[in-house]
Amino acid sequence: MKRQLAEQRGRKAEDEAARWLEGQGWGIVARRRKTRVGEIDLIAKRERLIAFVEVKWRQRAADLDLAIDEHRLSRVAAAAESVAHEYATDGEDMRIDVILLAPGAPPRHIENAWMPY
Repeated sequence: MKRQLAEQRGRKAEDEAARWLEGQGWGIVARRRKTRVGEIDLIAKRERLIAFVEVKWRQRAADLDLAIDEHRLSRVAAAAESVAHEYATDGEDMRIDVILLAPGAPPRHIENAWMPY
């Protein structure tokens, strides 16, 4: 039951993040894109840029700083790399973004969150 509630909350957060991105001029081209190596919450496009977006929701805004880590971002990056050719078909730039959400807090958009060494 706890897992189902978390799944529902995650879907609502992804919907909220998608609406926010659309308000910022992005088009959502895919949601919950599953790959062999992981899942990408949202894939968005604006002009010549494709963003593979990880969405994290926490009950308290104070917990958002710990919501994402290098391990999770590396999984999103691997998933993005496996499908990038499907979305960046005309030489668009690509990046990994994160959107952090909590009740009563504005969305926090971290652009280009994944910078591999």
